[in-house]
Amino acid sequence: MDPHLLTTFVTVARQGSFSAAAAELGYTQSAVSQQIAALESDLGLPLLHRRPVEPTPAGARLLEHAEPLLLRLSAARADVLRAAARPRHRLRLAATPLSVNPVLAERLARARAGEARLEIVLRTCAAEQVVAAVAEGRAELGLAGGIAAPSDPLRLPDAGPMTTTGVSQEDVVVVLPPGHPLAGRAALRLADLVDARWLDTPLCPPSRLRDLVGEGFAAGLRYEGDDVHTVVTLVAAGHGLTLLPASAVPAGVCGVALAEPRLVHRVELLHGVLPAGAAAGLAAALSG
Repeated sequence: MDPHLLTTFVTVARQGSFSAAAAELGYTQSAVSQQIAALESDLGLPLLHRRPVEPTPAGARLLEHAEPLLLRLSAARADVLRAAARPRHRLRLAATPLSVNPVLAERLARARAGEARLEIVLRTCAAEQVVAAVAEGRAELGLAGGIAAPSDPLRLPDAGPMTTTGVSQEDVVVVLPPGHPLAGRAALRLADLVDARWLDTPLCPPSRLRDLVGEGFAAGLRYEGDDVHTVVTLVAAGHGLTLLPASAVPAGVCGVALAEPRLVHRVELLHGVLPAGAAAGLAAALSG
């Protein structure tokens, strides 16, 4: 299958519109229609319903394959170019919220102190976007963080050959509003909190808790941002509980240790092939 046709198909499916996809890709609407028709002819199956524009069952299955395939192609191109690139002193670091914790912030400071010319641009985004940014060469290094068991790696998208190194982990705590009946406990079991109301946030989605414990963990409010101050403010106002790394819990709310299961906020460093120079030095510094 032609990757250009796959790209057009993914864009149309995401936009739900041939005209919007044409505008995003810089094609005419007629060209987009012809490309979709060519892909459907190649497979011998209809991939998109036209009114409304949405994937057919065959199209939905193709989407499951297309996005990882396109990411792998972008990653392959970026990896070849990165391997041939000269060392640079202006580095791009993609990181998930909470991944630059006090330990890694200190390591970052030491790296900058030891390299006077080093310039770092730090951008925060979701874990999937961190992986894509590193794979496609839009960031030299990535820091992806998430909740996991102490010995478990994070579940990240497959983007081809990439070095993944655990660089930090700290215990998570249950974040409760002041005056909550459980705020005085020394520790809590997650299983005892299945009936509590939880914030649904990218930092701690209830679906992840259900994976660990089972049913329950109903969402009281969905917050689609990643600002920790907002999350803590919502907890303090009684909109729901959440889990955060112990170092991220500020004054004004209560963080209670989690006794069972033991969970950590794990941070992994991601990068492709790094030539000797600033990027390799920063990777070594962040690895401790």
